[in-house]
Amino acid sequence: MSVSISLNQDRSRAAFQIGGSKGNIITEDVVRALRSGLESLADTPHLKLITIEGSGVDFSFGASVPEHTADRISSVLPSMHALIDDVLDAPAATAAIVRGRCLGGGFELALACDLIFAADDARFGLPEISLGVFPPAGSVLLPRRVGASRASRAVLTGESWPAAACHEMGLLEVLVPSEALSAAVDRWFDEHLAGKSAAALRHAAIAARTGLRAEVRALLPEVERLYLDELMRTHDAVEGVEAFLQKRRPIWQDR
Repeated sequence: MSVSISLNQDRSRAAFQIGGSKGNIITEDVVRALRSGLESLADTPHLKLITIEGSGVDFSFGASVPEHTADRISSVLPSMHALIDDVLDAPAATAAIVRGRCLGGGFELALACDLIFAADDARFGLPEISLGVFPPAGSVLLPRRVGASRASRAVLTGESWPAAACHEMGLLEVLVPSEALSAAVDRWFDEHLAGKSAAALRHAAIAARTGLRAEVRALLPEVERLYLDELMRTHDAVEGVEAFLQKRRPIWQDR
């Protein structure tokens, strides 16, 4: 698994690309690489936009299930939430560029960005409930983006949404055919950000995130504790992950 970062010639745009495995799984190593990359951009004065995308046909299938076992989750989950916090503190506008599937932890990462640009083949979802767990960051971020009712349905059912439905909800800034997505992002940048002051954009992005950042920092630690201290002590949370890894149907005991 790898994360690459590139800056364009005038250093006004930075692009992260997640790759190295089918589905661009977000492992603990990927989280560390993204956090390190974001930290490296702190002193880039001309930076106006940071983008995150997956290599290949999908954005990300989500977090690594093998890393979500009972003996590892207590370190993996706080790391992911620290990454969410870093994205909300990013020194420029942020955007997820999404093709194909954007699920679980991948969707949480996209939701932490200021903007989402998507191809018309994209699908978004939080399928964690099928593993006997729930998406902590998604539970906090998604209601702010699409409203409480839609967010509750997504978290409780694990259903995925096509890109067209997400666009109708106002979740997506751009929706175009996959082959036109890169050009659409370039055009959007040229039209909306290129001619503006990077210093002004940096402060505007921080200001625009003020409410979301405060809410995430107030609520996510509480939700994280619910996950680690209560949910992970249930039979079904452990069973769901084990069943997935063993490629069998889970046997729920409702406890």
